[in-house]
Amino acid sequence: MKVLIIDDEEKSRKLLKLLLEENCPRISEISSAGNLQEGVRLINEIEPEIVFLDIEMPGYSGIQLFEFFAPEQIKFQVIFTTAYSEYAVKAFKLNAVDYLLKPLRDEQVAAAVDKAIDELGKSQINERLTELRNTLQASKVKKIGLPVSNGVLFVKFEDLILLEADRMYTKVYTSSNGEILVSKPLKFFVDMLSDATEFYKPHRSYLINLKFLKQYVSSDGGYIVMENDKAVSISKDKKDEFLQLMQGV
Repeated sequence: MKVLIIDDEEKSRKLLKLLLEENCPRISEISSAGNLQEGVRLINEIEPEIVFLDIEMPGYSGIQLFEFFAPEQIKFQVIFTTAYSEYAVKAFKLNAVDYLLKPLRDEQVAAAVDKAIDELGKSQINERLTELRNTLQASKVKKIGLPVSNGVLFVKFEDLILLEADRMYTKVYTSSNGEILVSKPLKFFVDMLSDATEFYKPHRSYLINLKFLKQYVSSDGGYIVMENDKAVSISKDKKDEFLQLMQGV
């Protein structure tokens, strides 16, 4: 039985590893990651059966881990380790996702592992995690994780200028990291940012951050210019909607 611990605090990782070694004889291999990027890489590499995931790490949420796996890839059970708010704990309980409150204790860890082992192979994990993410939608997380060649790059919403479809890839233009080619279709990001009101889809190939609008050009059928001077097409059926929207900006 392989376990992966994802936690930014080294002391927490070491303590949990010790508790697992002392109380969970069915676990044969324990790996650790100090950040989400490394966690994603190790999940793909070692395929753990159980992942202990810190829900609140600097700059982003552990929940974002699931943005980098299709539902059928989530074959591991997740146990959140958290010192999170009362609101979040209620969300965990509501969605029946297992969690451990820090500081961790022997009997809690052992019970959580036993429960996770019993749940292995059952499909409900995907539904539970989806429900949990929706419940926590009011979270303070204002960063998006971009899967890149060496892990995951976390970019603030406010740094996203626009996203452009490139077949099954997406070109992400940022104010802080330039242009990034991501191996996800544009629809992935449209769905992810659907509740962020600053983002608008003027054309099937573009999703733009309205905060970075520079100019609307009426010639040549009409198009948008962003602050990075990137020209963005606008569909005929979106033109009137866009112009009305801009009157309120």
